[in-house]
Amino acid sequence: MPETVARLGLDETTLEKLGGLWTAREIEQQPEMLRQTQSLLVAQQKEIDAFLAPLLARKVRIVLTGAGTSAFIGDCLAPALSAKLRQRVEAIPTTDFSCAPQLYFESDTPTLLVSFGRSGNSPESVAAVELADRFVTDLHHLVITCNADGALAGYGKGSKGLTILLPDATHDRSFAMTSSFSCMMYAGLAVFSGIEAMQGRIDSIATATQGALNDYTTMMKTAASQGYERIVYLGSHIFQGLARESGLKLLELTNGARVTMFDSPLGFRHGPKTIVNAKTLVVVFFSNNAYTRCYDSDLLDELRKDNDAARVIAITAQDGVGVEAADTVRIHGLETADDTDLLFPYIIGPQIFAFQEALNHKLTPDKPNTSGTVNRVVQGVRIHELG
Repeated sequence: MPETVARLGLDETTLEKLGGLWTAREIEQQPEMLRQTQSLLVAQQKEIDAFLAPLLARKVRIVLTGAGTSAFIGDCLAPALSAKLRQRVEAIPTTDFSCAPQLYFESDTPTLLVSFGRSGNSPESVAAVELADRFVTDLHHLVITCNADGALAGYGKGSKGLTILLPDATHDRSFAMTSSFSCMMYAGLAVFSGIEAMQGRIDSIATATQGALNDYTTMMKTAASQGYERIVYLGSHIFQGLARESGLKLLELTNGARVTMFDSPLGFRHGPKTIVNAKTLVVVFFSNNAYTRCYDSDLLDELRKDNDAARVIAITAQDGVGVEAADTVRIHGLETADDTDLLFPYIIGPQIFAFQEALNHKLTPDKPNTSGTVNRVVQGVRIHELG
């Protein structure tokens, strides 16, 4: 008999019956897909450097864009890349560009539009690159996509463009983006941080991501069985983007059955904290930066003092953040790493939690929206002619 493969604690036969095989595979494959993405970038490094170096030397405006989860990649990367490159890096969703291009495009500003897309076929994302071509005089396209046949892939093939096509396995077949999110985000980080520099970081990142899968699958699946009705994800700076993506994964995979919220630890006090009650789970992403971590810890202390939340979980690469081991997702091997390296292992826990919540709600994670009103590639979007 063939060997049975386990994914997130369930064998593949069972997962197939539950309609969650692709989601489980794509969550579990992330460490290997991150390594493969780095290898792909190394192979394409000369072409990437030749394209980017002149643009970075000119200090062009860099805009990170996408729709939905692909847009949140920009939220996770823009603050860090702006600080590293010491130039203007912005995250603007294609869903904003498409409805009000006159507010976002600057005709006389040399611009590099970095488009992220799993399928590359979202109507707003295609419209955004077409509008950019129309509005911006000096425009260059960098497309990072998982689908060679998607419409976006073609926009990076001209004289002022470059397409980075990720491994085919990252073109997630599940409704929810998991490995496509992490690998497109990694590619975006690597091309602007230096592919050679990331060669020295990829092993620690992938190993830590595998560790999160090995060590915390059971914990997050158990947490999903506790009946929390409201789930809040909190993170400072780049982790606010990750908090947003974590909330979306839960909303998608439970077909809207769970109320979710995201914010920063400091922003949470300004009204949003009213969501906390005895059925609320709060998850806090801790920064490796000692100064920023003070604010993460302050919020944690406040929640403990309030004693209103059902549970608070800390996701951290540090010891001694003030949370008991049973409520800590401790990421090992990245204690001194840049916060951007933590994005990849940090997302694992929320993905597993959302997956298990889908099963708890008797939904099929690969296609949780049974009515067909929400789809893997968005449908029903009409792009209007601009006069």
